[in-house]
Amino acid sequence: MASTMKVILVIALTMALSLAITMRTLVEETEEKPPLEGEDPLKMPDASAKIALPSKRSSRFLADTRNPRAADHCNKDGEVCTALGENYTCCNNKCVDLSYDKNNCGGCKNKCKFTYGCCGGRCTSLAYDKRNCGRCGNRCPTGDLCFYGLCNYNG
Repeated sequence: MASTMKVILVIALTMALSLAITMRTLVEETEEKPPLEGEDPLKMPDASAKIALPSKRSSRFLADTRNPRAADHCNKDGEVCTALGENYTCCNNKCVDLSYDKNNCGGCKNKCKFTYGCCGGRCTSLAYDKRNCGRCGNRCPTGDLCFYGLCNYNG
């Protein structure tokens, strides 16, 4: 019980410190600075017009704009998809495998229902199909049933 209270106290103090540092930074950015020598204070912009802007720092992970797992675009060149494999085709400007893509199973925009998977271009119940039990190609042994995606489940 005492260790739980210590953890909660540390978390609360960390949050308070983070909030204080953030607020201090915002206040410093929006404070009025006195005019420099030779500047006319009447020509200075109005302090009420200042808006606190977010930091311009960006993550190094956001530097690359291309997602390495993104599908190849194929709107102008359908041969891009055929180079990826036999069952690939262009659907909605992306190369997809019609054999295993849940959103384009056997054809473009043929979406499988929830808990169904696309196995060989057909929407299949992965929870109850003994030829594709839990995942595509997982065949249950002879005599066993597929129940909740498990072969020979005794619940």
